[in-house]
Amino acid sequence: MVRELLRGDRSYSELRAALPMLSDKVLSDRLAQLGEAGVVERDRRPGWPPRVRYALTPSGHRLGPVLQALWDWGAEASARDSGAEAGCATSSLR
Repeated sequence: MVRELLRGDRSYSELRAALPMLSDKVLSDRLAQLGEAGVVERDRRPGWPPRVRYALTPSGHRLGPVLQALWDWGAEASARDSGAEAGCATSSLR
């Protein structure tokens, strides 16, 4: 969810479409939790139908480099594991 919001403000329906694996309840709960933690802010615009946009706070934006570091670490670990598996496969063929 934070990844999606790093790309810019999103409506609930945009988040829902980007995160189809989350149920409505889980998405709503996580948005509320991130709001309480000061990571996400909810902007309700007047009018009918009411329009709500979700955006990262400055604190939320600071998670960007952290998430990127986790992604990089995972990619490196996956490459190492794939290399180790390939090495095991070739050594067992000898």
